[in-house]
Amino acid sequence: MELAIQVSDVVKTYPLAGGEFTALDHLSLDIAQGEFVAVVGRSGSGKTTLLNLLAGIDRPTSGTVRGAGADLGSLSESGLATWRWRNVGLVFQFFQLLPTLTVVENVMLPMDFARRIPARERRDRAQQLLERVGVGDQADKLPTTLSGGQQQRAAIARALANDPPILLADEPTGNLDSNTADAVLELFVDLNADGQTIVVVTHERDIRSIAGRQVTLMDGRVVTDESESAGVSA
Repeated sequence: MELAIQVSDVVKTYPLAGGEFTALDHLSLDIAQGEFVAVVGRSGSGKTTLLNLLAGIDRPTSGTVRGAGADLGSLSESGLATWRWRNVGLVFQFFQLLPTLTVVENVMLPMDFARRIPARERRDRAQQLLERVGVGDQADKLPTTLSGGQQQRAAIARALANDPPILLADEPTGNLDSNTADAVLELFVDLNADGQTIVVVTHERDIRSIAGRQVTLMDGRVVTDESESAGVSA
């Protein structure tokens, strides 16, 4: 089993006026390539902190985080940025599309930064990704003219722009109605069926019917790790 993500004995603390707050408490987690993992838990359980560490946006206080074959702790800030552009696709609750760029230009933007895709191929690839997620006909519109579901689909296309081995999503359905949320989750299922490694942080209660594995956090620790094939372990 080849691992896409390996989190080993990670502690993450933040200084507060009254002392130190421990967001992650000696957390370990392995995610294999091609897995679809949902990370759930109450607010303050450490979900978003974990996602930020997986994305190389933040660094652990102690312990190690490996992703796509790299030890993130050994990378400089610029090295982390380069690693992130090439290896991670990020999807946010509020889409984070640039309002002054068209939808297709938003999808092209990560390609411009990473420079893995030849410039002459970027627009065609962006259009193909928009078609794949079902909003190809919205390519030349500004994001604000799209519905919430259409914007999230465009954001997923942008996350896939550089063909990253890891797709991370932070509450991707939190700003959508239930029908639209279901459609977006089904899109993740389709991407996972194509071999995409996906980690979703979510409050969705029925995510087990979508994801192959559900990891529950409480107080910065893994309290349950449930898989369709492996049963339950604490």
